Amino acid sequence: MFGSRQHCPKRGYSREFNVKLVSGVGHELGGDFLSTVETVDQRRPERIADEVLYVPRALAEADWRTGTLTVIVPAYNEADHIADTVRSLQEQTRPPDSIIVVDDFSDDGTGEIAAALGATVLRPPANTGSKAGAQNFAIEQVWTAFVMILDADTTLAADAIEKILPAFEDPAVAAACGFVIPRHVHSLWERGRYVEYLFAFSFHKQVQDFYGRPLISSGCFSVYRCGPLRQAGGWGQRTMAEDMDLTWTLYELGYRVRFIPEAVSYPVEPHDLDFLRKQLTRWSHAFIQNVRVHWRGIVRMPYLFSAVAVALSDAVLASLVFLMALPLLAVTVSPVFLVGYVVDAPVIAVPVLIAAQRRGELVKALVSLPAFFVLRLVNGYLLLKALVLELVLRQPLTTYEKGH
Repeated sequence: MFGSRQHCPKRGYSREFNVKLVSGVGHELGGDFLSTVETVDQRRPERIADEVLYVPRALAEADWRTGTLTVIVPAYNEADHIADTVRSLQEQTRPPDSIIVVDDFSDDGTGEIAAALGATVLRPPANTGSKAGAQNFAIEQVWTAFVMILDADTTLAADAIEKILPAFEDPAVAAACGFVIPRHVHSLWERGRYVEYLFAFSFHKQVQDFYGRPLISSGCFSVYRCGPLRQAGGWGQRTMAEDMDLTWTLYELGYRVRFIPEAVSYPVEPHDLDFLRKQLTRWSHAFIQNVRVHWRGIVRMPYLFSAVAVALSDAVLASLVFLMALPLLAVTVSPVFLVGYVVDAPVIAVPVLIAAQRRGELVKALVSLPAFFVLRLVNGYLLLKALVLELVLRQPLTTYEKGH
């Protein structure tokens, strides 16, 4: 059957695919196809592999106006949230054509709740071990032109799908992501994340989209064209961030990714330090892992290389300054150096407050700003720890832990 795994090169820890797209007709399969050639096996880089992947042109160049959409919701023990997520999809101004919930061997009734609401529920024979595994398990059942990934703890604004699909008017666009804002903003960590997202999605992401290179198509809410998704081999499990891995793979294949700020999603963010630690640990290790996996492709794309280099250097230098340099200077020279922790506050506050004002949340943003600087310290510590473990001690993170 067309589109099964036998036609898709699998991506693993030892392989990276450099693929050139050419138009052609797959005579042995019938119909009009886009074929991928020159699959490079990194274990023997001097050899061009013989694998050729045929993807129906209808899936590779689907029109967003007439294309069908399947939503995949990977879920493990999400009984507290899955009903809100499914209803959010069902109440869209442009509802999806199919909703698939992957009940990844939950033991809290997640699958039963989703099924009672009318979603199609798939249950693997054992826990897949990661979001990527759950999503790859479901993609075998998807034959629509587009597929959307939505976290099981995430709801959408009523017009999110309607707003995001026009991004695919350009046939070169393989993925699109939307604005992310925490659903609950109560605890210290939720408030810090609220400010962090307002800043990132109102400033950094907008600049990245201008150059056609968002650093990541967010895993909590993204839509993909199924043809390019299958050409990329689905979601990789060689790093702890399948969304970043897939985004950079799509760039290497020559596709574009869009950020659509009008399409809004509301995930449940970590409310305490334990859950936050798990999430940030995974993100920190994943960023380093993806740089190691993709560096050859990144250096061939000037803007993406610049964005990754700036993000990595800024994160490392800021972490060293906040966690080592400032405390040392405050103790040995003058307590005045403690001002360094908030010296960039206006740079953060201005775009955040502008974005909050547009959302009618100015007071919430003002109250939440101090929490951002606390979150930044935790983030810096976990990033430095990940750098040491991944690059110095060679102890990569391989176990996926839920971050909420």
